[in-house]
Formats: sequence, C-alpha cells, structure tokens
Amino acid sequence: MTDLRVGPLLRYVDGSSATVWVETSRPCTAEVRCSDGTGGEAPTFQIAGHYYALVPVDGLAPGTERSYEVFLDGTRVWPLPDSPFPPSVIHTPTEEAPVRVAFGSCRWAAPPDGEQDPVGPDALDTLASRIAAEPEGERPDVLVLLGDQVYADETSPATQRWLAARRDLSDPPGDQVADYEEYTHLYYESWLDPEVRWLLSTVPSCMIFDDHDVIDDWNTSAAWVEDMRTLSWWRERLLSGLMSYWVYQHLGNLPPAELAADPLYAAVRRSPDGTDELRAFACRAEADAASVRWSYRRDFGRVRLLMVDSRAARVLDEENRSMLNPGEAEWLREQALAERSSYDHLLLGTSLPWLLPHLVHHAEAWDAALCRGERGARWARFGEDLRRKADLEHWAAFPESFTALADLIAEVGSGPEAPATVLVLSGDVHHAYVAEPQWYTGGPDARVLQLTCSPVHNSVPSYIRFGFRFGWSATARALGRGLARHGRCARPPVSWRHTGGPWFGNQLMTLTLSGRSARLRLDHARESGEGVTRLVTISDSELTGGSGREASPTTRPDSDTLSVGRRAGESRFHVRLRVKRKGRQRQSGG
Repeated sequence: MTDLRVGPLLRYVDGSSATVWVETSRPCTAEVRCSDGTGGEAPTFQIAGHYYALVPVDGLAPGTERSYEVFLDGTRVWPLPDSPFPPSVIHTPTEEAPVRVAFGSCRWAAPPDGEQDPVGPDALDTLASRIAAEPEGERPDVLVLLGDQVYADETSPATQRWLAARRDLSDPPGDQVADYEEYTHLYYESWLDPEVRWLLSTVPSCMIFDDHDVIDDWNTSAAWVEDMRTLSWWRERLLSGLMSYWVYQHLGNLPPAELAADPLYAAVRRSPDGTDELRAFACRAEADAASVRWSYRRDFGRVRLLMVDSRAARVLDEENRSMLNPGEAEWLREQALAERSSYDHLLLGTSLPWLLPHLVHHAEAWDAALCRGERGARWARFGEDLRRKADLEHWAAFPESFTALADLIAEVGSGPEAPATVLVLSGDVHHAYVAEPQWYTGGPDARVLQLTCSPVHNSVPSYIRFGFRFGWSATARALGRGLARHGRCARPPVSWRHTGGPWFGNQLMTLTLSGRSARLRLDHARESGEGVTRLVTISDSELTGGSGREASPTTRPDSDTLSVGRRAGESRFHVRLRVKRKGRQRQSGG
C-alpha cells in the first residue's frame, strides 16, 4: 500500500482552480476528490528516491467552498484516520471579496509533544488551533511565508540524533544538513507537526526562501561566496538546498498556466527519475543566478503580490553590488507597472526588510561603502569582517538597490492609476514593526509602509531586543548619520519613522484588504492558564479607509482576543488545543 508521507499542502488557489501538493511513499497516481464532485489527479514524479505530485483541481465555482479528500491509487489517505481536525477545504474567492493575508517568517520546527518549548508557543500551531476550534470563523485567504521555512544550519536535537545514526558528525558539515535526503528530513520535521500539517492542507500558501533555508548569511558578499566554495561540503549542500526548495516550496507557488509552460517541470515528469534534470538545473542556478527566476507573481482579486528573490538573485561584485540582477529588477518593474488599474493594493514580498531601524540602515550603508574601498584597503577588510559578523546584508547594504526600489514604489504609487497602498512585507529580523517612508521629492499618492513580522517560532536574545529598540531612537539616528558621513554615503531618497513596534515574540501579521481599504493586525501566540495557547491581538490598525492617512494602532486587552482553549467534548470536533510543551535549547539565528 502507498502511504501519504507529507502533505497535502493546498498551494495555489484562484476563482476556478487549485493545486494540491503531496509526497508519497511509492510511485502512484495521486487524486483529489472534492465534495462538490470536482477534482483532479496526477502521477507522481521521482527525485532522489522520493515521490511527489502536484495535483491540479479545475472546474471550481468562484465564491464557493468544498471539502476534499486525497486518494493514492484509489485508496483514501486524507483525512487521516481518527483525525481531530475539521475537513480540509478549498475556498475559491471572488473578485470583489475581501482578501486576508497572514504573513511571517523564521520558524523552527515544533519539538515533539510532551517537551517544553523554551521559545514559547508556535504562531502557526496556534493559528491552526484557532481555525480548527472555529471552522466557520475568520481564516486567512493565503499564508505568506517569507523565509527560513527550514533551518539547514541549526538543526534540532532530534534531527542531530537522526543525522548521527546516518553519518559521523565529526566530519563536516557536522550537525548541519549535508544532502538532499537530509533536507527531506527537515521538511518532515516541520510539516508533519499535526497542527501545521492540517493548517497547510486548508489554507493556501506562498513561500520564498531566506538564508537559513541554505545557510546563515547566504550570498552576503563575493568574498563570502569564494570562501564557501573552498569547503568540501558546500557545493552538495547548496545544490541540495536549491533542489529541495524547488520541489517542496517553489513548485506550489506557480499558477497552473506557468507550471504547464515550465520546461523543467515537464522534463522531470517525463523522466522515470528526474533527479539528473533537477540537479542540472541547480548547477546552472549555482553557476549563473541570472539564469533562474525564483520570484513570482500572485493575484488575489484586486490584490497583487510580487514575491521577490532577495537572496539568490544578488549581484555581489563590489563595484556593481545589487540586491537584484538586471533581469530580476526588470521583471519586478514590469510586474509592478503592468495594468495598474487592475489592482488596488500592491504587496512586495521580500524576506529582507527594505526599511530598517535608522542606526542599522546607516551602519549597513556605511559598511557597504567601506567594503567598496571608500576608505582604503584596511577599512575594506574591516568592513567585510564586520558585514559577516553583524549580518549587514539587507537592502540598506545595497544602496543603489535601496534607491531603485524607492523610485519604483514612487512611480507605481503615483498618478490616476495608483493603488491605495504599496506594502513591503518582510521578516528575517526576529521582531515586528511598521515603518512609513516620506520622499524628499516626488512622493507617491499611495500609502506606503514597511510591514515586518518575524519570528513565527524562534527567539531573540535580550541584547538584540535592546539594540533594535535603540536603533529607532534620536541618539541612534545621530550616530548613524556620523557613520554615513565617514563612509561618504549618499543620502537615501526617503526618510522614515516607525509607526508601530518594535514587538517581540512569536507572531503573525494579518492584512485585510477590501476595495481600497486596508487594515493590519498583529497577533502574538501566548500561553495562558491551564496550558492553553491563544493568539493575542497586540495591535489593530486602519491603514486606509479609516481616519485619514495615519495608521492608528490600538492595543487590545486579552479579553478582546480569540482564545483557542477548549476541553475535550466542548466542540463538535475534538481538537488538540492544549499547548504542546516542547523544547529546543538553541541560541537565536539570523
């Protein structure tokens, strides 16, 4: 009998179609059967001894919802026997319906049941429990995961034990993952968490990688790349990371029409074993980042999401340093400006924040100037060392790209076809905040905000918390200006201020976009009495359509939040809502 190894993951959904991703234990035909009689099927394809299918479901009616089941060679494998969760559903939107976008980044896999969790409740676990307890209540229309879905360089104790049974951990890369098979284990650990598995089966998702999906500070600089290429284990790690990302994350991001036209997807599906084809693709991506596009566009009614690859698409030559290579930058511009009248809100998803606390921004721009040689060779060596140690590699560390993005946002957000908002969604920095830019000249008509939300499930040391709070202060701004003068840095085209945060903890942001109005909510996952976890609303802000252009965050007391705690027998569905006491002793990642 063929088993369902991972999934199902509900990935792409529009008004008439959907895709459902699965991994199976053997080659088979995967089938999705919906309660309204619609469905679809697809044969599995093979990569490195693993079997996958992305099942298209067509003929869906807009504005409707149906539950679905998954069959492998005619045998039902989803829902799982004795599942405590409600049925997984596919909801197809309409053009006019409000769109709820939940987003965040940086999630350590949840430890096993019965173990204490020192970093607190997992926000995705808690969201799943809330939705399961109130199936007819509010739920996101899409979950946007902005990087570090898995941590290849910071493995859990359980994974380290699994690795030790497979190979000698005294050999490099030690307790980090080394190859494709070990990457699959990371996804099993993360996506087989019962709450998260059910959540991903019933809420569509969009994903993009960040550094820890491969390694901390991936593609920081040209010198960093050259150093990594001298390590015996690095090439296999990078190729395996790209291959596994394509299978587990990237394929499901794409609309069916793009999938049908994708030559690699066609080649992999034609072949009895697509490993060689996929590995050749990863080799090309490693050798020439411009030959591959990981960025993509998704439209949700009158909301456009452009997910931007701000890791692999970089140009790292110090004299031509850019966050996006020319082809990627042109793609972003074309997608943002195309048919502006067809969308009311533009979401720019980039794992790395565009606007940072002022001191951090100026430090990154100063460091980039040093590395470029603005103050001579000795300062350049100091700058490269500092860049790696302090993770100075966000948009501010690519000053021309920072300015280019500001110019593009101003162009997109201006004129009679301007959207109501241009919102930059980011993660990475293990805290949440809202920042609003102001252009010195030629500012847009649209409301522009940097919305940063991280982590979903991770931690940040107290000294880092202090640093980010201090980074917004007037004193820090003055220090930053001093660094900028020393580096002879050009003034950025915008100034900005933080209008919300910083907030720390395991959290998710949710945008509700309706017509030309926009609302933002920040929820923390917290444990209350009797081992119950719930999402506590920390801030609820009207971005447009409210009282003027100013966001007006309001802090809500716990009594106004949605509790997910229920005892067995208190609901139609018996859902495991007691907090999982789990644990993993680690230090914070990037």
